[in-house]
Amino acid sequence: MRRITGEAQEETLIELHGVADPQTGDGPAVFTIFRTNLHSDENGGNSVNSLSESTTLPGHTETKKLQQNTDTVFFRDGVRRVDFVLSYVDDKDGEKKQERRRAFEANLEKDGLELETEDKSDSKDQKTYFLKIHAPWKVLATYADVLKIKVPFKTSDVPHGQDVPLECLSHPFRLPEHVMRPEPDYFTYPFDKTKTDFFLINDKDTFFPPSTRNRIVYYILARCPYYKEGLKERDKTGIKRLLSNGTYTAAFPLHDCRYWKRARNAECESERFNLYQHWARFLIFYKEQPLNLIRKYYGEKIGIYFAWLGFYTEMLFFAAVMGVICFTYGLLSYDNNVSSKEICDANIGGSIVMCPLCDKKCPFWKLNSTCLSSWQSHLFDNEGTIFFAIFMGIWVTLFLEFWKRRQARLEYEWDLVDFEEEQQQLQIRPEFEIQCTSKRLNKISQEMEPYLPVTSKCARFCLSTATVIFWVSEYLCVHARVLLTAILIAYRLAVYAAFASIIKDPMRKIQLVGKFITPQLATSVTASCINFVIIMILNFFYERVAIWITDMEIPKTHLEYENRLTMKMFLFQFVNYYSSCFYVAFFKGKFVGSPGDYTYMFAANVLTTQLVIVMSGKQLWGNIQEALLPLIRNWWSSRKGRHHPENRYSRWEQDHALLNFTQLGLFYEYLEMVVQFGFITLFVASFPLAPLLALFNNILEIRVDAWKFTTQYKRPVASKARNIGAWQEILNAVAILSVVTNAFIMAFTSDMIPRMVFLYSYDEHKSMRGYVNNSLSVYNISHIPERNMPEERDDWFGNSTTTCRYRDYRYPPGHQKQYTHTMQFWHILAAKMAFIIIMEHVVFVVKFLVAWMIPDVPTGVKARFKRERYLIQEYLHNYEVERLKLQLSASFLTEPQSEMSLPTDKHETLSECL
Repeated sequence: MRRITGEAQEETLIELHGVADPQTGDGPAVFTIFRTNLHSDENGGNSVNSLSESTTLPGHTETKKLQQNTDTVFFRDGVRRVDFVLSYVDDKDGEKKQERRRAFEANLEKDGLELETEDKSDSKDQKTYFLKIHAPWKVLATYADVLKIKVPFKTSDVPHGQDVPLECLSHPFRLPEHVMRPEPDYFTYPFDKTKTDFFLINDKDTFFPPSTRNRIVYYILARCPYYKEGLKERDKTGIKRLLSNGTYTAAFPLHDCRYWKRARNAECESERFNLYQHWARFLIFYKEQPLNLIRKYYGEKIGIYFAWLGFYTEMLFFAAVMGVICFTYGLLSYDNNVSSKEICDANIGGSIVMCPLCDKKCPFWKLNSTCLSSWQSHLFDNEGTIFFAIFMGIWVTLFLEFWKRRQARLEYEWDLVDFEEEQQQLQIRPEFEIQCTSKRLNKISQEMEPYLPVTSKCARFCLSTATVIFWVSEYLCVHARVLLTAILIAYRLAVYAAFASIIKDPMRKIQLVGKFITPQLATSVTASCINFVIIMILNFFYERVAIWITDMEIPKTHLEYENRLTMKMFLFQFVNYYSSCFYVAFFKGKFVGSPGDYTYMFAANVLTTQLVIVMSGKQLWGNIQEALLPLIRNWWSSRKGRHHPENRYSRWEQDHALLNFTQLGLFYEYLEMVVQFGFITLFVASFPLAPLLALFNNILEIRVDAWKFTTQYKRPVASKARNIGAWQEILNAVAILSVVTNAFIMAFTSDMIPRMVFLYSYDEHKSMRGYVNNSLSVYNISHIPERNMPEERDDWFGNSTTTCRYRDYRYPPGHQKQYTHTMQFWHILAAKMAFIIIMEHVVFVVKFLVAWMIPDVPTGVKARFKRERYLIQEYLHNYEVERLKLQLSASFLTEPQSEMSLPTDKHETLSECL
């Protein structure tokens, strides 16, 4: 391509030299000359009118229609990069929307942005207009200075670190160096447009990467008004409002190429292609993530999320290994389980008649009918479970502390150390600026800024509707959970009776199905499935309530908005997902009562079943939502995109067909993982394989999210974040709570403490023989009211049996304290409380000791940070000194020739200094 510029009329001629069709290798070459008139306005912006003229040169075939390659990220002149795209269509309200667009685009041009429109006749659907936006150097420099964007001023001379021991073993898991480090390390400093010669600016067109460029343009779009000059309608501001009222249908930056092939233009980075090849394909699930490339393409906020998700998955490996060891110990000690042997023994368990588990419909049953269930219980409830629960309490501390270190390293490497302090006031939400009409002087910046008066704050946060709705909604959440729990209890009773009547004949040989699908198991599984469906339905309402409440509070900054929404949403999700598990773990089956006087609120323990179904169901549903639904939704458009000729299906049309990445898109990714984190920490003592399930899910989750970001979503606007925000505090709270919940699960849900008390206090032979008989109380069948007796007892019940057994520690009939708790019951209760206190204190002491021993910031990062600060001060000092010398020397120069040579001398002097 040859660029010819006419000085008089400011015309630019772009001559495209014809080439053969790359697909076929032949075909006529068409030479096309584009004539572009650039009319500079008074503000320095350029309005572009393009006229295409097809010129056939001698020796070439004539063409009637221009065959221009539009699969590009540049304007029609092939020089200016498209930094943002707006799309719109004409409809019934066309005049009103057209007036808004004219005002908005005129104000964009006043801000210095350059615009170019693609007519609807050139689009595939013949309906959509595309407005391409380019930010010239002057605009980029101005707003980079305003936003304090850090840019390089010197190549870093600090080494990355020492070689990793046994690096050859990690080689299969590593990616190529150009993917892991797409650009060299630099020392950086906030951009200052008055000191451009201080920075490493080799080419102004590529100095700011595309992610920074689209971030700057979006900052302008979000604050640009669309009212006419002279009118001050504050609500008519920003691209968000124009999108909500339908003036524009979409606003997005462009991907740099198609994900399955590199860009044809050598000036295009093709970073999307590299991300797909080295990150988004599931077959490379064992490879490390290219975090620097993710950060460079999508911005620091998305980069931090994938860094956290990857680190969380790595740490899950150790928890999963310990869970498997605990489960394996249960398998290996299978034959040493005396209690299960006694239950399955025909002379012991087969001779014990158990009391009905419910009234009327539930029959008497033999203890050995639960033989299989007792063996299954031993796999998750054994001596190793105690050590696993203690290990998980320490593991969660190590995870959080080591993540702080990893996060500190990323903060330094990604220039986020001073981000919050410098930009907290610069990230004011446009909604806050629109709704808050009062202004006051900022004591730091000495500029007028909008603010929410104290009276309004008090009204909104203490007495306003938002606060009332928040607490009412929270009450409704809890009330709804209690009501739904009551419904599930009634369901359990009905289903249990139905299954008990179907799976009959417990006194004789039970059918194969009855061995594996007992009434208790069938009832627990079906009830847990229904509970999961209700949870997913309530999620729909909780989400909208939390967003509406947060909008009512009018948070000032984006960070403040996300933190408030995070707290509210997680509170709702905590109640929604965990309340049923807390109920099963700490209340269900703890106060059953005695035969004939059951407390129907409680039944057998099914915490493991509840945890497996809810946790696995949520992960499965989440993967279906993230992978399958977008794939089906975009299958047709993606299929057409692949087979459509590149010269007809433009880059902006391809991206326009993709899904929008909303402001809360990343929020839901964090929420999904934090809810999972709660499952594997709060209730892990009941299911040691939970970390293993989470590990498998997260390996898939990383690649599904990567595939989704790379292939299914429009390119998000790059945004910065120095950490994971409010999620860090939520993780800390869950970690502390997990110690308490696991201690209570081991004490009150597990059978470990009663076995230990029996072994050391009541078993003379220390062999656990007789434990089953010791843990069962006796009840006189004649004391059961006739209205509560089983309906079908005559088919199998013999008159010789006068008593039945039930699980509790109560005095037998005929005793002066019959059916009241024995002393052993109180011994066991005291042992449970002592265990809780001891376990909590031991784990908390170890947690705080580990947290104290592991510094939040690695020593190497501290040294590199101090080194960079020192170099910045030194370079700035030398720069200012030389600049002052040049100014002083220039003041003594009076000859014009000397003045004309000053810039060159200045540049050479500064170059020597730097």
